Amino acid sequence: MKLTKTLFLGSAAGLMAVSGAFAADLPVKAKAVEYVKVCSLYGAGFYYIPGTDTCIKLGGYLRADAVLGSNSDFNPNQGGTAGARNRMMNYYTFRAREDLNIDTRTATEYGVVRTFFDGVFTWTTGNYTPTGSATGGTVYSGALTLNAAGTGLVGSNGSGSVNGTDGNTSAGALGVYYAFIQFAGFTMGKAVSQFDAPWTNYPGNITDNLVGGSGTVTGVTQFTYTADFGQGVTASFSAEDATAYYQAGNLNMTGATAGGMIGGSYGTNAIGGSRSPNLVGQVRVDQAWGLFQASVAAHDNHVGYYGATEATGHPDDKWGWAVQLALSIKNIPTGAGDTINIQGVYTDGATRYNFQNLSGSSYALYGSSSTAYGSLGFANAPDTVFVTGSSQETVKTWGFRGAYTHNWDPYWNSALYGAYAQAQFGTLAKTTLCGAGGAGGVFGGLAGVTSCNPDFAIGQLGIVTRWTPVKNLTFSADLSWTHLDQKYSGTVAIAPGVTTAKPAATYELKDQDSIAMILRAQRNW
Repeated sequence: MKLTKTLFLGSAAGLMAVSGAFAADLPVKAKAVEYVKVCSLYGAGFYYIPGTDTCIKLGGYLRADAVLGSNSDFNPNQGGTAGARNRMMNYYTFRAREDLNIDTRTATEYGVVRTFFDGVFTWTTGNYTPTGSATGGTVYSGALTLNAAGTGLVGSNGSGSVNGTDGNTSAGALGVYYAFIQFAGFTMGKAVSQFDAPWTNYPGNITDNLVGGSGTVTGVTQFTYTADFGQGVTASFSAEDATAYYQAGNLNMTGATAGGMIGGSYGTNAIGGSRSPNLVGQVRVDQAWGLFQASVAAHDNHVGYYGATEATGHPDDKWGWAVQLALSIKNIPTGAGDTINIQGVYTDGATRYNFQNLSGSSYALYGSSSTAYGSLGFANAPDTVFVTGSSQETVKTWGFRGAYTHNWDPYWNSALYGAYAQAQFGTLAKTTLCGAGGAGGVFGGLAGVTSCNPDFAIGQLGIVTRWTPVKNLTFSADLSWTHLDQKYSGTVAIAPGVTTAKPAATYELKDQDSIAMILRAQRNW
């Protein structure tokens, strides 16, 4: 019994010694858990990144589009396979998109340092393109090869090209819309152009293709300084990348052909390497009543050479420019939240500030005719034109766009919108393409052509209705009409220079119309 008691006490003492050793290794007090805290400095949705003084906000949307009557998610049928409007074009385009944006803010002794990123993951229906083969073969646009079955590979990266991954069945496209830093009045990176109105391409619509103003909805790389004078008055000066969105073309018309012209091409594009960014200035007044903005831009038109080598020479650079005025009136008497947005623009050698990147400035549309095989309307608006040995001649344009938005109740609203743009060519272009008096040149001298003039206009009208049954979930229907008012008339017997399955035949030259509808479901978060 005495032995058992001794063993028990010894074991207990040993356990206490070991426990004491373990206890000595433990911290006296556990560290506090770092919880995510709300950051109220910059509005709703911001939180402190744990362990830092930086606030972050995540946002985005998921969108599903069905576009009827178009080969594209943002353009009406205006050229290529879509403009041919035959069995090669899609009657619908589907798109699914997820958007993610990340906004960070940090307060410093120099002011707030902000970074912003917005990227999208997109899947879009692919487009067919005729191969021109005798048996009528087709491939999806951008496909370089056929699969083992001899049919076109499927899928699209969102710009009409075929995906190159995942068997071309479930791949998609990554798009970087915005990625910029803001600090001490400077904006550095990819952001909306300082020339643009705040609504970019959307005065009240959801379609992307309106003419009549600038609209870099996916951002343009820039270095900008903005001065804030208080009371909503600001002024900005910006150097912006011209290569991605602002080159409508510098065309050498020496290479123009009648077949190319009816495809919307008036010569060989001879843009040289970039020499200067676009220089942009803007003044804005943004107050409770609405907004007024005036923008100006300068664009350097820099051509490579007249021919294939340096020895052929080149024209001197030609600076183009653009000016735009924008006005927004809020809470007009027709209803709470009702708005009118309108803008007008004039360009000289800077066409993309009117026929913006997503609208394009080249058209070739086919239709029906009671006097010929079919009808045809075509047009093109580059920045400048020239011929071998000449200087550059600028193309002048003007236009406007606007919308009236009415809120029927907290759940429904509608917008009526429209746009108009006109392009005007100079003497060199008209003489080269149409001859003196419109009866000669590349196209004007063809048999059956009774009027030849490269000037043209685009008119657009549309209506959109939106239903928001619950917060941040919206269903939209946007119906738009586009009219090409071209100045060619008569008939022409010609073989189209673009592979669209259109035969060599006699075509009536006349204006063309296009109608498209976007049906959209979007959940913001």
